[in-house]
Amino acid sequence: MLSNRAARDVETLVHPYTNLATFRETGPLVLERGHGVWVYDEAGRPYIEGMAGLWCTALGYSNEELVEAASEQLSRLPFTHLFSGRSHDPAIELAETLKELMPCPTSKVFFTSSGSEANDTQVKLLWYLNNALGRPRKKKIISQIRGYHGVTVATASMTGLPANHADWDLPLPGFLHAGCPHHYRFAHEGESERDFSARLAAELDALIQREDPETVAAFVAEPVMGAGGAITPPEGYFEAIQAVLDRYDVRFIADEVICGFGRLGTWFGSQALGMRPDTISFAKAVTSGYMPLGGISIDEPLYNAMLAESRKIGTFGHGTTYSGHPVACAVALKTIAIYRRDGIIEGVAAKAPHFQARLSALAEHPIVGEARGIGLIGGIEIVADKTSRRQYDPKAGVAARCVSFAQAEGLIVRFLAGDRLAVCPPLVIKPDEIDELFDRLGRALDRTAAWIASEGLEAMPAA
Repeated sequence: MLSNRAARDVETLVHPYTNLATFRETGPLVLERGHGVWVYDEAGRPYIEGMAGLWCTALGYSNEELVEAASEQLSRLPFTHLFSGRSHDPAIELAETLKELMPCPTSKVFFTSSGSEANDTQVKLLWYLNNALGRPRKKKIISQIRGYHGVTVATASMTGLPANHADWDLPLPGFLHAGCPHHYRFAHEGESERDFSARLAAELDALIQREDPETVAAFVAEPVMGAGGAITPPEGYFEAIQAVLDRYDVRFIADEVICGFGRLGTWFGSQALGMRPDTISFAKAVTSGYMPLGGISIDEPLYNAMLAESRKIGTFGHGTTYSGHPVACAVALKTIAIYRRDGIIEGVAAKAPHFQARLSALAEHPIVGEARGIGLIGGIEIVADKTSRRQYDPKAGVAARCVSFAQAEGLIVRFLAGDRLAVCPPLVIKPDEIDELFDRLGRALDRTAAWIASEGLEAMPAA
């Protein structure tokens, strides 16, 4: 029986990434408040927020400095926009700050309200750039199978997940997908990580040649795949990919929406993994999730093309009402100031070995095939047979059941495609809270194994 509040929710809201049919029976988990890495439901029960909300609440919940920054800006200038040459101090100062931090040459910053909008803008500006340069055929964009880049028509086309395409009439023409850099699941028998990376780079090279290099504009990738499975790239992957992109004058977009602002123990994931992007997209942790804000870096060649098009057309015909919202920018400035003052990025690097050791130990669990990550992010793959790596029937919903057991243990984690679980706590998590998180996750895995046995679930037949 659903509570009154849950029943009202079911009858009024549409929830993203939710099975809307089964949800009518289960209802929502209604959260009322949070503090640090803990959130509390309507009955007052505490949970470790093991996903930092949605990969974003880096400084945890109820940070009074962020609340004060928002309140002060609301009282001073709650809204203005950047259209037609208007501006305001928070946007100017934030753009200056981000230019200093960017891991790639940056002339300007363009603000959006989300990661999806940021990546959508990347697509539009790529097309704009190549039109300005007299290369109207160079428009195709390559992303990765299982990559996640958003849910607009363009970014859902870049996203390489079946549920984002099925019955949506996507992907659009001109959006291509290269192989998924998941060594555990897709490497050949006996193939080392470096050999796997070399093969994926060769396959990308072949794809570009097949499509014609004069038609391929960009390659986009997350440093660590998020919604596609919390997948860490194999050794040598980005080095091998970069060589291919350089060969064919293909721009490299780093989607830093999840990995940016400390998740991997560096300001941006690109720095941790040796990536050399031409531009990055950011969002989420730039405000610790307290306000919606995203954006992209713009290098000098792209900016010069934008100038040329403005002279030609008479305006830069792109932007949204809330681009550079003053309250969001003020909160972002305070968030970055806290990262710097409190050594948050350095703290992630210091805590990561402990976090990763506890994560890796889960690979010994009878139903876990892989447990791997970097910094304070990790992915766990549940398998039916550890030797053959065969999985359970996806219809059994094993990972979803494990998430339910974790919730019963007072831990919020997320299930993803391929019976994978993601763990991505706030960056301010303490060592004892890391231990508590993995203790609870271990018990959830035990309960999942017992449920599998009681249901008599077996591995799917070998392909």
